[in-house]
Amino acid sequence: MLTSLAFIFLAGLAAAAIFERLNIPRIIGMLLTGILLGPCAFNLLDRSILSVSADLRQMALIIILLKAGLSLDLNDLKKVGRSAVMMSFVPASFEILGFFLFAPPLLGVTRIEAAVMGAVLSAVSPAVVVPRMVWLMEEGYGTKKGIPQMILAGASCDDVFVVVLFSAFVGMAQGGSAQMSDFVSIPVSVILGVMLGVFAGIVLCLLFEAAYARNCGIRNSMKVIIILGVSFLLIAVETWLKGIAPISGLLAVISMACVIKIKSAAVVTGRLSEKFGKLWLAAEVVLFVLVGAAVDIRYTVGAGIMPVVMILIALIFRSAGVSLCLLGANLNRKERLFCIISYLPKATVQAAIGAVPLAMGLPCGNIVLSVAVLAILITAWLGALGMDLGYRKCLSRDSKNQEPASFR
Repeated sequence: MLTSLAFIFLAGLAAAAIFERLNIPRIIGMLLTGILLGPCAFNLLDRSILSVSADLRQMALIIILLKAGLSLDLNDLKKVGRSAVMMSFVPASFEILGFFLFAPPLLGVTRIEAAVMGAVLSAVSPAVVVPRMVWLMEEGYGTKKGIPQMILAGASCDDVFVVVLFSAFVGMAQGGSAQMSDFVSIPVSVILGVMLGVFAGIVLCLLFEAAYARNCGIRNSMKVIIILGVSFLLIAVETWLKGIAPISGLLAVISMACVIKIKSAAVVTGRLSEKFGKLWLAAEVVLFVLVGAAVDIRYTVGAGIMPVVMILIALIFRSAGVSLCLLGANLNRKERLFCIISYLPKATVQAAIGAVPLAMGLPCGNIVLSVAVLAILITAWLGALGMDLGYRKCLSRDSKNQEPASFR
């Protein structure tokens, strides 16, 4: 495993640096590194690290979500509250509709198989979107109108909505039927996740305040470890309560971080955010290289052009959904375009559940996985490149910080 970690860090960072020098997003270098190191190419990663790949990717997501919560300004988010709520489910619904209408004639699948495919493909990737929105908030791009806050909040809820629909559609494809409770669990999962995160945040703030009052204040480095430990527990709660009560662990994590930001001094949250930013430097490499390693390009061979056409049609539907969410919002055309671009990337969810239909023996398993792999390869770099090249042209800057060269 140590050799595999060495490959991941050294090759991933080297590729990221090379691509950055070529003015190509770092994530592309990391994803390609993962594909080359993975089982489908040189097979240099140990099976032991591949077996825990999903857990490592989730840990990396937790780190960036904590940094996002500590950077999120809820006052700015209130300006676009309606749009943020709509962004959490409308674009994904439009994309699923696109698959439902066009996948049967283009890919030769049934309507319910098309719905399964749409649920797999319709999730935006928080791994690609969230780090960039955090960076934009720190640098002050679009924050006056709450644009990165809106995208961050919507992308965090989007996955919950899609995964619940995926479970319902898979049940129908297996010969069962979707129950009304399956769809009711979507808002319940969001509400319970937020409530759990708020409770955890309040408890942590009281703990830190009590320690400070007794002249045994907890160092910021120790707070980071405690917050990480509690975050892992919040994710575990989702697993423990599976089948009993739906709850979103990721929303609980970001809600907890928001509470800590609200109830703590600005200098404290600033330092905590900085420390999580440093942790992200390593977590980012692990996340994207392992996402690349999870991509099985063998299933794309022989798939032909139709899956690519289907993906492009679905992105058009998705863009229409984002545009609908922004009706009435105080945004100009360039800002709306940036929101559309930001909602294109797919990676994490597709890598996590793309192979599930195949493992369950569904007839559409191979084609679903093929389209999922193609979607990652097409949209991850397309969305990342669009955000990296477009933020200066599309968003106004509200801070007075010195402008950096590129995304970190």
